[in-house]
Amino acid sequence: MEIISDPGAMRARAAAARRAGQRLGLVPTMGYFHEGHLSLMRRARAENDVVIVSLFVNPTQFGPGEDFERYPRDAAGDEAAAKAVGVDVLFTPSAADMYPPGYATFVEVAGLSDVLCGARRPGHFRGVATVVTKLFQLCRPDAAYFGRKDYQQAVVVKRVITDLNFDVRLEILPTVRDADGLALSSRNSYLTAEERTRATALVRALAKAQGLFAAGEKRVSALKAAMADILAAADARVDYVEIVDGDTLAPRDAARPGDLVAVAAYVGRTRLIDNTILGGDELEPR
Repeated sequence: MEIISDPGAMRARAAAARRAGQRLGLVPTMGYFHEGHLSLMRRARAENDVVIVSLFVNPTQFGPGEDFERYPRDAAGDEAAAKAVGVDVLFTPSAADMYPPGYATFVEVAGLSDVLCGARRPGHFRGVATVVTKLFQLCRPDAAYFGRKDYQQAVVVKRVITDLNFDVRLEILPTVRDADGLALSSRNSYLTAEERTRATALVRALAKAQGLFAAGEKRVSALKAAMADILAAADARVDYVEIVDGDTLAPRDAARPGDLVAVAAYVGRTRLIDNTILGGDELEPR
C-alpha cells in the first residue's frame, strides 16, 4: 500500500492510473476506522482497479467549540486496517497542504446545507462540500463511497456531483450497526459505558417510528413525539427529530414511504446522529 501525503503526488498517481485505463474508487474519511469505514473500502475493492482512501480530519467542517482537536485519531491503526482490506493508496494530506496561506475558495450547496445538522452546525457542509470537491479533483475517482449514517452529507455530495458536472458515481452503503443496534461512529469512543447503554435510545426511537408508520400512523407530529419520549426516557438531549423528504430534505406534515427520519441527540457531551428510511429499514435494537 502506498501512502501519499502531497496533493501534487496524489494528482499524478491518479492521472497515471487513468492513463493506464484503470478504474479508481475513492473512500473519503476522517480516519479512526471502524467496520463502517471498512465496509466502504471492501466495496470499493470489489468494484475498482485502484482503491484510494483519503484520511484527513478536515478543519473547515468543524465549528468554533467543536471537537476538532480531540477528534479521535489512530494513524498507525488506520494504516494497518486499510492495508488489511486491500487499499492501494492511503492519501494523508496536511491541513496546510489542503488549505495553504491565502486559501479563499469554498463550495456551498444552498438549501440542502441549511437544515438538519446544517442548521445546528453553521458552515459544516460548506467544509464538507469544499473538501469533497478538492478530493475529487486530486483523486479523479470513477466512484466515491459514503455511508448512509451521514445521510445529509451524502445528499450534499450528490448535489455537488450534479451541479459541478463531476463524472463520479456515488455509492451510498447501508449504516453498519453494533450488536446493540447503535450505529458505528468514531465519536462512539467518547461514550462511557453508561452513556453507551443510553445511546441505544436513538435506534430505539427510529424503530418506534418505523413500527408506528407500519401500523398506519402518518402524522409527523405523532411520530416525532413518540421518538422524543424514548430519547427523554434515556436522558438523551434532543438536538432535532425530523421527518423530511428523502431527496430534498424538505419537511413533511404527513409521512410517506421513502421519507427520511433523522435524529441528533446529545448523550452526555457527545452528539450522535442516526436515521432510517420509512418503509425501508429493519431496525432491531436490543
